[in-house]
Amino acid sequence: MSSKYQTSIGSFTRKSTFFWASVGATVGLANLWQFPYLASVHGGGLFVLAYLVCLLMVTLPLMVTEAAIGRHSRHGIVLAMDGLVKNAGSSPAWRLAGPLSILASFLVLSFTAVFGGIVVAYIFFGATDSFGGANAADATGILAELVSSSSRYREFMGWHAFFLLLVVWVSARGVVNGVERSLRMIVPGGLFLMLALFVVAATHGQLASGVDSILVIRPEQFGLDSLQAAFFHAFFTLGLGVGVWAIFGAYSTSHTRLKRSLLAVVLMDTLIAIVVGVMMFSVASGSGSLDGQHGFGLLFISLPVTLAPVPFSQVVITAVFLAVMLVVWATSIALLESVVAWFREWTGAPRTWSVIIVGAAVWLVGLASLFSFNVWSDYRLAGATTYRWIELITGGVLIPVVAILIATFAGWGLTKRYSARMLGDAPVVFRKAWLWAMRLILPLVVAWIGIQYTAFSLANLCENGSAALWCSASEGSVVEEQLEPELEPGSESGAEVDAGSNVTTSTTSGEEINREQAAPSEDDILYHSV
Repeated sequence: MSSKYQTSIGSFTRKSTFFWASVGATVGLANLWQFPYLASVHGGGLFVLAYLVCLLMVTLPLMVTEAAIGRHSRHGIVLAMDGLVKNAGSSPAWRLAGPLSILASFLVLSFTAVFGGIVVAYIFFGATDSFGGANAADATGILAELVSSSSRYREFMGWHAFFLLLVVWVSARGVVNGVERSLRMIVPGGLFLMLALFVVAATHGQLASGVDSILVIRPEQFGLDSLQAAFFHAFFTLGLGVGVWAIFGAYSTSHTRLKRSLLAVVLMDTLIAIVVGVMMFSVASGSGSLDGQHGFGLLFISLPVTLAPVPFSQVVITAVFLAVMLVVWATSIALLESVVAWFREWTGAPRTWSVIIVGAAVWLVGLASLFSFNVWSDYRLAGATTYRWIELITGGVLIPVVAILIATFAGWGLTKRYSARMLGDAPVVFRKAWLWAMRLILPLVVAWIGIQYTAFSLANLCENGSAALWCSASEGSVVEEQLEPELEPGSESGAEVDAGSNVTTSTTSGEEINREQAAPSEDDILYHSV
C-alpha cells in the first residue's frame, strides 16, 4: 500500500529531483531560439527585467498552484481535478481542465519530438564537419535537404523516430530508474555543457558585445509591444497548462520545499536564457550577425554559420547541438510523463505497455507535423499547414483555457481553509497575493494572451496570402504580389539568401533550390509554446 507521500504509479526518491526535473521541463527551445532575439530587439536588460517581473508576479503563482494540486492529491492533473471538484461540490465542467491539459501535453510533445529529430541530425552534421566553411546559402541548403525535401523525408522520419525512442526508453525504465535518474544526469550535464560553451564564447568571441545585446538597458527600444512579448514568453516558457507540474508535484518527496524550489526554477530558467543569449551574440560579433534572427533561422542556419570560423568549429558545433539535444530531451521526458501517468491512472496498464502505446501515438501524430514541412507542404487549410494548426490550437486555445480553468477554480471554487492546506506553510501576504492573482489577475492576463496569440497567428496567415474568411481578398492579393518575386525559384542568378525568411532562390554558385526544398520560413513556425 502506498504511503501518504507515494502515488500508486511512482514517486521520486530524492527531494532535489523535483528541482532538476522542473528545470528540464522549463528550459526548452523557446529559451534558445526566441529569448535572445526578444531581448536584443526589445531593450536588452529592460526586457530581461520585465520578463522576470512577469514570471514572478503572474506565472509563478499558477505554477505553484498546479504543483500544489498534484502534491496535495498525489495524482496527475486529471484525477487531481476530479477530486478537487468533487470535494468542492462544484460544476463538473471544471474537470475539463484535466483532459484538456493532457491533450495539450500530447500535442506539444508530438511536434517537439520533430524538432528533437532535427537537433539530433545536426549533432551528426556537426561531427562530420558539414558546416566547415559554410555560408548562409550552404546552411540553408543543409536544413532544406533534411526538413523540406519531398524526396528525402524518410531520412527526416528516421531522425524523428530515433529521438522519440530515446524519450520512450527513459520513460519505460520507470519513475525512479528512468525519469528520476535520467533527469538528474541530463539536466546538470546540459547546464555544464552550456557553461563550457559560454567560456569558449567569452574566450574566442567578444563578450562585451554579447552583454551589450542582452543585458545593457536600452529604453528607446522598449514599448508596449515589448511588454506583450515579455508576458507571452513568461507564460509559455514555464510549461503551464500541460499537466507537468501536477505530476511532478505528485512525485515530489515530503521533504521537498515546493514554493522555494519553484522560485529557484524560475530564476534558473531566466539565468540560462541570459547565458545562452550572451553566448550567441558574443560569438556572432566576431564572425557574423544574429540581429533579428530567431526560430529556424537562428538555430539551424545563422548559428552554425557564425560558429564555422571559430577554432575547432567541428567540435564546438557538435557540442552546441548536443547541449540543445539534452534540453529538448529533458523537456520531452517531462511532457511524456504527464501523459503516461494519466494513461496508467485511467487504464491501470503496466508502465512499459503504457509508454509503448503513448509513444506510438505521439510518433503517429508527430508525422503530421513532420510531413507539413515536406510532402504535405502544399496541402493547407486556410493558408496553414497541419503543423501550424496543431501549434496554433495548442498554444492559442488549449493551454490558455486550461490555465484559466485552474486559476479561476482555485481562486473561487476552493475555500480559503482548503486552499491554505493545499499550499502548505506560507506567509499571510503570499496567500492573499496568491488568492487575488488566481481570482482576477491570472484569468484576465491569460485570456488576453490566448486571444492575442490566436489573433496574431491568424493575421500572420493573412500576411502570407491566405484566402481565409478572416482575411480580406484585397489584402491577400497584395501580399501574394509582394511575396511572389521572393518565392519564385531561379528568378535571378546568384541571388542571396534572406536569412530572415530562410527562403533561398539560388546558391552562390548559381545552382537553384526548388521551392519545395526551401528551408522552413519564419512564418512556418510559432515559437512560444515549445
